[in-house]
Amino acid sequence: MNIVVLDGYTLNPGDITWEGMERLGNLTVYDRTPAGLIEERVKGAEAVYTNKTPITRETLEHCPDLKFIGVLATGYNVVDTAAAAEKMIPVCNIPTYGTAAVAQFAMGLLLEICHHIGAHSHAVHQGEWENNADWCFWNYPLIELAGKTAGIIGFGKIGQAFGRIAQAMGMKILAYDAVEGSIPEDLNADYVSLGELLARSDVISLHCPLFPSTEGIINKDTIYEMKDGVILLNTSRGPLIKEQDLADALNSGKVAAAGLDVVSTEPVKGDNPLLTAKNCIITPHIAWAPKESRQRLMDIAVENLAGFLKGSPVNVVNK
Repeated sequence: MNIVVLDGYTLNPGDITWEGMERLGNLTVYDRTPAGLIEERVKGAEAVYTNKTPITRETLEHCPDLKFIGVLATGYNVVDTAAAAEKMIPVCNIPTYGTAAVAQFAMGLLLEICHHIGAHSHAVHQGEWENNADWCFWNYPLIELAGKTAGIIGFGKIGQAFGRIAQAMGMKILAYDAVEGSIPEDLNADYVSLGELLARSDVISLHCPLFPSTEGIINKDTIYEMKDGVILLNTSRGPLIKEQDLADALNSGKVAAAGLDVVSTEPVKGDNPLLTAKNCIITPHIAWAPKESRQRLMDIAVENLAGFLKGSPVNVVNK
């Protein structure tokens, strides 16, 4: 079997191995694939993996050998899944590999907002402590989380994992999800309406998928319903937020701070209003990327193709 990886660098910049995939066939890995080379590189392949490189209906029409598409991520909107289904090509994604990593990162964003650890360390290295008249100093307000309320929009595996960390910090947990599943016994949380969550939460963390129903869920109207001085976190998908509306709320102080690992267009564009908004931390979509998390992703990607070759495909999103 000829296997092609179109954009393997972010998964494996060299610190893990492709050995598992190499055992399944003749493997070719490209770090990145420009738009003009997608079809050329897919042609002749029976299995293709993509992370963010689009596989369109047109590409599928010109690549008759293709039998399997693996997405090296949980989101699979880069593939025309309907066109693949018409050709009986399963599209398999990677669910749940980054649950712990993303929840940990979201809390890391929140703790940085609460304590400005990086800025205070920089101040010390610049001599501010050495030259201070007192035995300690702080340049920003410091925030204690115990007793505050965390509102989690999207209460799946990652939302629940974030909830456990927040609960361990002494926070009360509110959850909103379009589909209310059972709440694990170890998690003391309450499902509420979106409006109630917005009104009661001191911190709001987004962990929901990007669907038409959730696109722009954070906008000037929903921000208006929030507490003054709320903190907003997004480690899910950038288009969940109307970015100009959030920038306006940050600049006015309605939203005290935001911690964002995702934006609407990635890489971020220089004219994104959040780049110049007050109290806005932006990181380059790395919540998923610890080595441990990427190794799990690689292992599941191999299992997906191995299952297909055995006639029992798993994690198929276009049945």
